[in-house]
Amino acid sequence: MRIRDLPHPDPGVPDVRSGGRFLAWLCRQQRGGLLKALFWGLVHMGSLAAFPLPVGLAVQAAVDGRGSRLVLAGGVLALLGTAVAVSDIMLHRASVTNWIVTVARMQQLLSRKTAELGGAMTRRVAAGEIVAVSTGDLERIGWFVEALSRFTAALVASVGVCLALVGYQPTLGLIVALGTPVLALAVLPLLPPATRRADDQRDKAGRATELASDTVAGLRVLRGIGGEDLFLGRYRDASQEVRRAAVRSARMWSLISAVQVALPGLLLIAVVWYGVRLALDGSIAIGELVTVYGAVSFLLYPLRHFEEVTMSWSFSLPSAGRTARVLALSRPVEGRLTAAEPPTGDLHDPVSGLTARAGQLTAVVCGDPDAAGRLADRLGGHPLHTAPPPRPDLPPDLGADTGTDVEAGIEAEADAVAATNPAPPAGEPTPPRHGAGRPDTDPTAPDHHDPARLDTVNSPVEPDSSPSVALGGTPLDDLPRDTARAAVLVQDKDPVLLSGTLGELLDVPASGRVTATAALDAAHCGDVLAALARASADDRADPMRSRLTERGRSLSGGQRQRLALARSLVADPEVLVLDEPTSAVDAHTEARVADGLRDIRTGRTTVVLTSSPLLLDRADQVVFVQGGKVAGEAPHRKLLVTHPEYRAVVTRDPAPVASAPRAEPTIEETA
Repeated sequence: MRIRDLPHPDPGVPDVRSGGRFLAWLCRQQRGGLLKALFWGLVHMGSLAAFPLPVGLAVQAAVDGRGSRLVLAGGVLALLGTAVAVSDIMLHRASVTNWIVTVARMQQLLSRKTAELGGAMTRRVAAGEIVAVSTGDLERIGWFVEALSRFTAALVASVGVCLALVGYQPTLGLIVALGTPVLALAVLPLLPPATRRADDQRDKAGRATELASDTVAGLRVLRGIGGEDLFLGRYRDASQEVRRAAVRSARMWSLISAVQVALPGLLLIAVVWYGVRLALDGSIAIGELVTVYGAVSFLLYPLRHFEEVTMSWSFSLPSAGRTARVLALSRPVEGRLTAAEPPTGDLHDPVSGLTARAGQLTAVVCGDPDAAGRLADRLGGHPLHTAPPPRPDLPPDLGADTGTDVEAGIEAEADAVAATNPAPPAGEPTPPRHGAGRPDTDPTAPDHHDPARLDTVNSPVEPDSSPSVALGGTPLDDLPRDTARAAVLVQDKDPVLLSGTLGELLDVPASGRVTATAALDAAHCGDVLAALARASADDRADPMRSRLTERGRSLSGGQRQRLALARSLVADPEVLVLDEPTSAVDAHTEARVADGLRDIRTGRTTVVLTSSPLLLDRADQVVFVQGGKVAGEAPHRKLLVTHPEYRAVVTRDPAPVASAPRAEPTIEETA
């Protein structure tokens, strides 16, 4: 395939059983390009290898005083020089094409896998690891594929030159033929420690990247509690670890390069010394000695390709293993049933016992916020394959489906920083709490984004054997995934806003019942539209044509949440599942959003996982889930009176007491 033909119509189905098999599959897919590069590599190496012969003839012709042979040798040198120039250009073009086409194929595979898994991917693989795989690892794999043809051509040329030398001058040729394999294999004992140091550098770089992305994602929270210096210090320490690991890795690779230079130099000295003695004895002519010297000098060039391919192999094999493990993640796509239209009816989860009545607004309160995220994912059907058991060599929170996210980690750090600051004086407002209801986190707890989480993907992964969520009595896992997604839309607690105009953001597959204007009104996005209109480059100040920055960084957390909610409302699915849709919104705006959500979703099934009293008070039914099971089900006000554990979660009361019910607080007081 040519670069102009990218992207691939179909990147194919990769062999992800191991890193080596994945590399072999990539090479098979790029077979045509590799053969083309091999052809030009053989022409290039063959032309270079033939140079010593006319040079030796020219020297001998000058010694013998034969002008005709000198002219002939000059003509051969001119032809070989032209062949070297042309073949070098074509080899470079073919090799770079192989590199670009291979990387493009892997990028398409990763994009397809990301679209298949959705938000569940980051619960199995840390976000920093996904970034590292999609950038550095792909480049290393592409490097190996690009270098493979040149290495093969260099190997063929080296073998040919050694055999030719044995036939041309047996004594010197035998020395070269025996010494060349020793030189090529001399660096093999140094490769394992060099690879380990390179992997250590990559792991440290991945942790630094993850820490930097977490800091950027939680910058608003950090500024609010004065935690910039804490995170800056941690990133500085991580950066220095990366620097030290890079220096250690560079030392080992510089040693390998030194060996590749020193040993061939010693061979060349030995050949010249012995050849001079033979020339002095009259055993060989001066021209023959020049030819042998030129051939040995040429062999230094293929040896550099041997060094390159060993480096690319040692780097690409672990990278291919990590990439293959990410691509091996899967979730069911096809179901046992085929349905032209998505089913309708009550949404029931047999695992927790939750039932969301058709056409009603059901609020779900979970004692464990992480359980809320897992429940939301289950309600969408076709869950990701279950995580393997925790590895004994990792802390309990690594290698498992913890469901942690960036903001949770940032807020845990915020709690740690806030604990060191004095409480504000009485009468002064306290900073707003984001994500209320999350349990306190030990700031000394292990990092959830450790790259070791990726290694757990290599463990056996079993399909989820728990019963499927059913919609109208039809198990969602029995439906094709696209049909299930059309029936149930899940918006997680950290929705992503893609860059582009507001109109493009709201241009999603939809039923057509809800317009973009109605969805924006229901999500109470008036202030967002006004801000976008002021920043619009359009003369008409049309907010729908205003561009959003990547992930909506220019907007506040509450504004991003409301735009994401508007996007979900435009889609107007039969069942809409919202996980903490207003956690970053102030109480006044949250009340209006709750009213708008209830009005616009009239007649549709809506499930909201939240602990906000404002949303709970407007729900038709509230379900309290504790320990993964339904522990109570009633309207919000009734549960406040009859269920102490529910009241403790909603009112943030750390120590509920089993006493007579207190007077019910008003919505404004509990908010």
